[in-house]
Amino acid sequence: MIRKIFLVAASFMMMSTYTFAQNESKSANEDNSKTYKLAVSKGKLNLDLGRVTVEGYNGNEIVFSTKTRSRDNDERAKGLRSINSLGLEDNTDLGINVVEKNGVIEVKQLQQMTPPNIKILVPKGVTISFNHQSQFGSTITFKNIENEVEATASYNNVVLENVTGPATINTIYGSIDAKFSQNVKGPLSLVSIYGHVDASIPKSSKANVKLTTSFGDILIAPELSLKLETVDKSSEMIKINNQATGTLNGGGTSFLFRSDYSKIYLRGL
Repeated sequence: MIRKIFLVAASFMMMSTYTFAQNESKSANEDNSKTYKLAVSKGKLNLDLGRVTVEGYNGNEIVFSTKTRSRDNDERAKGLRSINSLGLEDNTDLGINVVEKNGVIEVKQLQQMTPPNIKILVPKGVTISFNHQSQFGSTITFKNIENEVEATASYNNVVLENVTGPATINTIYGSIDAKFSQNVKGPLSLVSIYGHVDASIPKSSKANVKLTTSFGDILIAPELSLKLETVDKSSEMIKINNQATGTLNGGGTSFLFRSDYSKIYLRGL
């Protein structure tokens, strides 16, 4: 009888410990959202961040946000601000420094090796410029942008979703994946030295198109009415070597797609 009571008590304690551990784990992994806002509806946004999603919206504020896990919260840091060796101060509580000067908003991260995962909502009247050269760069994404976008990076992958343009994107080791809006306007320039360039443009676009690679391949969707010298239009994608130039729907604005050591994919929307 005593042994039976002991076994029941032990089982109850094990179940209680397991439930407590689960609750602790769940609490530690819960996301806490933090935001920082600037009352700015036009001007220029200069970004130097390792990882970021920039999304256009109908608003009159630039909204910065990030999500952190409860386990990452440092109780000892309450009332203090982070700084780095460059003298930058975390004046947003998001791990970034934001400064506005003469209509230009400068945004920089404090930690170089572990960049915060930042999301930025940007009013339509704001132009965007991105420049990040660290080898710890991750993916940067631009979504629903109806204004000019410039991006220069060494290691970042660049993703464009429903971007109108003009757009000038340059990365050395990263890839570029772009789906432009139906109202795309140029000029467009997508250049990666070692990564692929995969772009989708409206079939109705009027453009002068140049596709160039040194050691890769160029593949275009046959439904695009590009006037190029090709051999076989029956395959799903048409393969061209080195360089191709031509016009789309009679020509118009400039579209440049370049990948020196990887492939270029040009698709129709």
